[in-house]
Amino acid sequence: MKYPAKHQRVLIIGSSGAGKSTLSRTLSELWELPLVHLDAIYWKTGWQKSNKEDFIERLHLELEKPAWIIDGNFDSTLEMRAKYADLIIFLDFSNKLCTYRVLKRTMQYRGRTRPDMGEGCPEKVDAEFLRWIWRFPVDARPGVMNTMIQTNVNSIIFSSPSQLKKWLRNCKIGQSSLK
Repeated sequence: MKYPAKHQRVLIIGSSGAGKSTLSRTLSELWELPLVHLDAIYWKTGWQKSNKEDFIERLHLELEKPAWIIDGNFDSTLEMRAKYADLIIFLDFSNKLCTYRVLKRTMQYRGRTRPDMGEGCPEKVDAEFLRWIWRFPVDARPGVMNTMIQTNVNSIIFSSPSQLKKWLRNCKIGQSSLK
């Protein structure tokens, strides 16, 4: 017997390297919700960008579905995504941790495409990407916080991996007690 998750439309946001894809896979399995990675619907083979209209159209089709977990940044669509969500999870981790994780991930997937990325987009990192991660707390975080306040959606902000792990343990305990 399946037990539905309390939340049916979950956004997971945060800097690159925060662990959005890992968390989204975990919650997708735990809550039995379909998973959508924004990077996979945005990036085309060879790191070619989708045109904005096409990306928005594909994203909108996903948002209209009754249940999902969507992970990713794309600040320009955050407000739109938040309007559909019933839960926003913000991984507000330090830029040092996120930078370390991205560098580690780059080595792990060197020359290969990650499962959460668009087909034909092998893992890479450059100075511009590292700068974006480093500046996330200054450049992107205020907009994330503002969107969470303005949309009045249930939100959880994790400022450390240990907080997230504790919350996940409680989710798993709660889920297993339902069965």
